[in-house]
Amino acid sequence: MHAAVTVCPHPLDTRTPRVPENLAYSLTLPAALASPAVARSATRTILEAHGLYDVTAAAPQVIGELAACACLFTPSDSVYLSLRYRDDALRISLYDGHPRHTHRRLAAACDGRRRSLLLLLACVMHACDGEWGFGESPEPGDGTRLWAVLPGARLRHVQRGTSAIRRG
Repeated sequence: MHAAVTVCPHPLDTRTPRVPENLAYSLTLPAALASPAVARSATRTILEAHGLYDVTAAAPQVIGELAACACLFTPSDSVYLSLRYRDDALRISLYDGHPRHTHRRLAAACDGRRRSLLLLLACVMHACDGEWGFGESPEPGDGTRLWAVLPGARLRHVQRGTSAIRRG
C-alpha cells in the first residue's frame, strides 16, 4: 500500500517551469458580454505566472478587443481563445463561428464592420509594432480566425517609455 503512495506525483509540478517559452493556453469562452473581461483577467494571470510582466499592459487590451469582436459576430454559443509564446512574441488567436461570406459585397461589408470594431486594437498594435488580422479559420468547422502577434522586445521598450512618461 505504501509503495503506491510514493509514485503519486508531487502536488508542485517541478517538471514544467513557468517560463515564457512554455506558455501555451486555450480557453473556450461563452459568447457573452462578460467574456472579454474574463479573457483579460485570465490573460493577466497567465502572463504573470510565466514572468511576462512586460506584455501585461498591451496583451489584455488586445485580447479584450478581439474577444468582444468574436463574441459579437459568432452565431454559436462560444468562442475559442489560444495564447502561445513563440520566437519572443505573444501569439493570440480567437476563433468565432461566423462563416466567411461567399458573396463579394457581403464579405467586404462584414470585413469593414469587423475593422471598424477593431480600431482600438489597430492603434495598440501600431504602437507595439505588432501584427493583426482576421480571415477564414484554417480549423475545421468554418468560422473566422482573429489573430494578433505582440513582439516581446518592442513591448518592453514601449512599456518603459510609458512608465517614464507617467513618472515625469
